Amino acid sequence: MTSTQNIVVLGAGKSGVGAAVLAHLNGQKVLVSDASSIKEESKKTLNKYGISWEENGHSEQILQNTDKVVISPGIPITAPFVKEIASREIPIVSEIEFAYQYCKSKKICITGSNGKTTTTLLITHLLKSAGLNARAVGNVGESYAMSVAIDPPDYHVIELSSFQLDQMFSFKADVALLLNITPDHLDRYQNSFELYTKSKFRIIQNMKEGDHFIYNYDDPVIKSTFSSQKTTFKSHPISIYDNPGNGAWVENESIVININNKKQTIMSIHQLAQQGKHNLFNSMAAGVAAKVLEIRKEIIRDSLSDFQNVEHRLEKVAKIHGIDFINDSKATNVNATWYALESMQKPTIWIVGGVDKGNDYSTLKGLVKQKVLGIICLGKDNEKIKSEFGDIISPIYEASSASQAVQISYRIAKKGYAVLLSPACASFDLFKNYEDRGHQFKKAVRSL
Repeated sequence: MTSTQNIVVLGAGKSGVGAAVLAHLNGQKVLVSDASSIKEESKKTLNKYGISWEENGHSEQILQNTDKVVISPGIPITAPFVKEIASREIPIVSEIEFAYQYCKSKKICITGSNGKTTTTLLITHLLKSAGLNARAVGNVGESYAMSVAIDPPDYHVIELSSFQLDQMFSFKADVALLLNITPDHLDRYQNSFELYTKSKFRIIQNMKEGDHFIYNYDDPVIKSTFSSQKTTFKSHPISIYDNPGNGAWVENESIVININNKKQTIMSIHQLAQQGKHNLFNSMAAGVAAKVLEIRKEIIRDSLSDFQNVEHRLEKVAKIHGIDFINDSKATNVNATWYALESMQKPTIWIVGGVDKGNDYSTLKGLVKQKVLGIICLGKDNEKIKSEFGDIISPIYEASSASQAVQISYRIAKKGYAVLLSPACASFDLFKNYEDRGHQFKKAVRSL
């Protein structure tokens, strides 16, 4: 892009500020507009670069001479102001799409309903262990646009949500990973699972010969959707249960990777730093990504066995009087909580609840019967949870703060129990975000 354009960035979070700085440094005229108040830290960055901003609402005149709008992932395309922009036929793109036009590094992109963050960080760890200049960006780590603007690495490992994918058009991944597709955020997709699936499959748009697609062969939705696609890129299926012939699978309790007919046994599944079926899959996916980038088997094995997982994802907080407290605040949907409950080895007191995104809790009933001895609801509206699990667990307690939830759990748990915060819901009713929820939980546990 050579000529100067008028760029409006909607939303002044990490993503929006990154896009604004990138546009400014490339000679574009930028205005950042936020419907809410802008954090001081964001204002400081924008002011440092002399970028104009407005807060607590969008002014009509900002759309008079606008060439392009960069939208933050938290803003739905159905928001009235965004609809107004679309009606004026002003192009609306995501921060990722916008940054792509300035990016020269290799792009490894990860999406899925669950496991994105762990897999993104795993791949980044693998690349760095191999001595490559890599950075985790997007939905985790720093903003992709900010990373492109200031000291870009050779490899961007990009975690992508469906919201980011929706407004991506020319963007192309060099290596794309699709981990799983289960109902999530359906409120943003007219309650249509098909639309949500299409959104996830946008990760392979524009990919061509020489690019690589790593996907979950065990996921029926991915398998059937992908089988009908015409593609020229290389695909690498991953399975825990079958041998797909190429890609990766489990054989004699070891991970086997086969790329270009070079079959290698990488390591025993018992050596993985992250245990549980979902983490086995994430580790295999990361291993295949490393292999297509020609990273040596020894580095893959060492990296997958010494990886430290992300905060707020099945994070062990403390053991107090024989009770384990586990922070899984990042579990903002039912499927993520299913994985958490599935991995529990002790009688569990489960802290659940928040902003329901159209959740179907029925899939958790079997695990709740098997693993859970007490439920504490942490949210403003808990009726759905109580009606779903009331016939299995009684009484179901209610808490209006993390501190209160921890106090109740400590009172009803016994030595040898685990207390699991795995909400299956968004956090915005009582907390700023899932990190805030996790931090408040940890603070409450440590003050016991």
